[in-house]
Amino acid sequence: VQVVESGGGLVQPGGSLRLSCAASGFTFSSYAMSWVRQAPGKGLEWVSTINSRGGLTTYIDSVKGRFTISRDNAKNTLYLQMNNLKPEDTAVYYCAKGWYPSVDYWGQGTQVTVSS
Repeated sequence: VQVVESGGGLVQPGGSLRLSCAASGFTFSSYAMSWVRQAPGKGLEWVSTINSRGGLTTYIDSVKGRFTISRDNAKNTLYLQMNNLKPEDTAVYYCAKGWYPSVDYWGQGTQVTVSS
């Protein structure tokens, strides 16, 4: 099983980024997937989860209306579209297999830095 995140970077407040997570080694379309982040000096924070078919999504309140989770089961890829980014969104973002907190595989993370 492998999940590999990409798409992070440095962006100004108000900007946008799209994170991707390429999954392999398991039947991607059979599992919920989650995004989790860790800000500097802080613990893990769940961000969003999407069910296996993509019809059900949930978000932490602080990102509702700004972030959109989606998936392409044909491409075994999970996405997180992040708009109107704020400095407090600065964190390492991880893709995880499963419905958080019941996740069993994580990626290596991708750094998102929101700063002017």
